Amino acid sequence: MMGKYVEEVSVSLVREYLSRKGLKRTISCMDEELPRTDSSINNRSDLRRILHLEGLYKKNKTEEHPLKSMLEIIVKERLNEGDKARAHHHSDSQPHPSDQTPSRATLDVSDNVKQDERILEGLHYDIPSQDSLTTEIKEELNSEKKVPDPESQKNRGNRMRRGIMAGPIASSSQESNRRRPSRKASGSSSFRTTTEDCKDTTGWTNGFNTTHIKSNPSASPEGEGSMFSHLNNGVLGSNGLEKIPGVKPQHRLKNSPPNPKVDELHMLEMVLDDVENEGSLCDVSTASGAKLKLHRTSMDQITATALKKILFGSPIACFTEEWKQQNFTFSDTLGLKYGIIQKKGGPCGILAAVQAFVLQKLLFEEPSSDSQYEILEVSNTERTKCLYLALADILWRAGDMKRATVAVNTGRNLFTPIGRYKSDGVVEKITCVTVDTLDDLTSVLKQHVRQFETGPFGCILLTISVILSRTIAVVQSDMDVPTSTLIGAHGYCTQELVNLLLCGRAVSNVFDDEMKLDSGNGNLTLLKGIKARCNIGLLSLFEHYNICKVGSHLKTPKFPIWVICSESHFSVLFSLSEELAADRWKKKEFDLYYYDGLANQQEPIRLTIYPDAAAQNDNADNDLIPPLELCIRTKWQNALVSWNDTDPIL
Repeated sequence: MMGKYVEEVSVSLVREYLSRKGLKRTISCMDEELPRTDSSINNRSDLRRILHLEGLYKKNKTEEHPLKSMLEIIVKERLNEGDKARAHHHSDSQPHPSDQTPSRATLDVSDNVKQDERILEGLHYDIPSQDSLTTEIKEELNSEKKVPDPESQKNRGNRMRRGIMAGPIASSSQESNRRRPSRKASGSSSFRTTTEDCKDTTGWTNGFNTTHIKSNPSASPEGEGSMFSHLNNGVLGSNGLEKIPGVKPQHRLKNSPPNPKVDELHMLEMVLDDVENEGSLCDVSTASGAKLKLHRTSMDQITATALKKILFGSPIACFTEEWKQQNFTFSDTLGLKYGIIQKKGGPCGILAAVQAFVLQKLLFEEPSSDSQYEILEVSNTERTKCLYLALADILWRAGDMKRATVAVNTGRNLFTPIGRYKSDGVVEKITCVTVDTLDDLTSVLKQHVRQFETGPFGCILLTISVILSRTIAVVQSDMDVPTSTLIGAHGYCTQELVNLLLCGRAVSNVFDDEMKLDSGNGNLTLLKGIKARCNIGLLSLFEHYNICKVGSHLKTPKFPIWVICSESHFSVLFSLSEELAADRWKKKEFDLYYYDGLANQQEPIRLTIYPDAAAQNDNADNDLIPPLELCIRTKWQNALVSWNDTDPIL
């Protein structure tokens, strides 16, 4: 256990260093190969306390050129201890140190330390732990009195190339200068990218740090006050941000001057809670050179309360464990790798809607095969791509094709609840990223897709994202009764929530357009339905029982994919042939595939539909007909369904 804890501390120490240096692409690379876990240290104050650096940290802040990262502070302290030990040794053995000249070994060690600094700054993949770094430093200090062996120096360089401290190795100072922009030293062991270098290499712009504006009133849009920071309470999202997938923006107070462009960092889980005296960092653009325009705001109690009211009807209600544990993890069953697994009952409406849009991408927009049957044999990379593209479509539609908001889990509470509000450990940890273009939305979701696919709260994050994309006020106005909720009894999704995902509006009904009812005394009640033909359809068992009427906008969607509402559960029915959705489709037998993420399917379920073959069975006992067949008959009235040797689902 101790070894694992040491590893977590070491990894967090390296992440803190990378964030201070603005090595955003390196952080993204590190997160790919070494994902964060629940035991990761997400707070700089906690990390400082664990490493017992409070005294050194305060001492560092009083320096003329304070170091920015804890790793540098540790290294400097170790080097200073070595200097003191060496000075003490020299004073004992040589009474006239002023007559001494630096030995060749000392010069070599100095060169090696500088080389290690350059290597550490450029690291991308294999990150050294604190223990290994301390060992390296001790070896350097202990070798000062020895003449370095050329062969051992060569082997040491080979070890670095093999991954101990992976990064560019400069064989000489001239080669080093030729490979990278010049560096400007700040302090005995810090190295800071100069402003000119940033401008030349990454299109640098200043950011404005307002996280500690009260304690640091001298902070300004330029110089030492510039830095990315997390959102504190009362700090609103600012202006457009550079295009860095999944990066973390700056924010400003309501009365602070606008900042045209702000730096971001993909460090949502590493909280920047003590960034006074921070320097400006370089922006990192995407491979295409485009720049994201993001607006980021942290969750506050007012927004959280409004969210809970529209979700549950009360701010003291909380998400159930079924919701908290649910994400969009795919099945590994052969033939069903496209399927999203539902762990327990509750959020099936969300899962079925997302599953339907994933199938739309997989089958008709991002096909990986020309064969209709091989197309379902999707790779892990392909299905993840279809997932974030599907989420982008859902959120962009909810935002009226103008804007969208992505809820991201920061890993820590962003406000302390007071009054009549019950914390559930989810809503309080969310930061909201708002974008103004579909491309930016896709980039953000691509960067954070693991939070939705495999991380905790994936289903909750999408639910909150789609509400905030539509906005809470507009969602309320969509409903027939503004006090309706999106999550009903037993944690089930209401029709309003399912409609919000399918058509972008949280309307209460499934018929086409609107319906006006006479309420008496000359009053009319307006019932809102589906305004236009949807990409994904819906078939309902309630229509079979004459409880509702599903209109053509849902019953005849643009793609042959339907969410099935049956027995208080949502699942998906789809065809591999896009022709089935054509308006002039010729009535003949065809195949449909059925997927239920909660049914623990072990193989695909293929149904063959004979549209007019069941007319003679109108008097059959409906109790013996599977509910899925009854749903199918709401669209193909006289259909006969063959389960093709699969046991019917009753």
